[in-house]
Amino acid sequence: MDSSAFTIAIGSIAPAIAVGLIGASAVLAMARNPEIAGKIQITMIIAIAFAEAISIYVLVVALILKFS
Repeated sequence: MDSSAFTIAIGSIAPAIAVGLIGASAVLAMARNPEIAGKIQITMIIAIAFAEAISIYVLVVALILKFS
């Protein structure tokens, strides 16, 4: 298997799991305390952005491996 394809395959698993856990935890927190749903949503969006940034780093590494 090509090393860049392996990098993308393995490197995208962790951010996908992280986004799922973040979303599930946010929904659970909003269900328990609906008054602060706005603050929870903002924090959730920031956390998801950080998790997705890891995917972008993995993509960059895979492109470097592919074209070097």
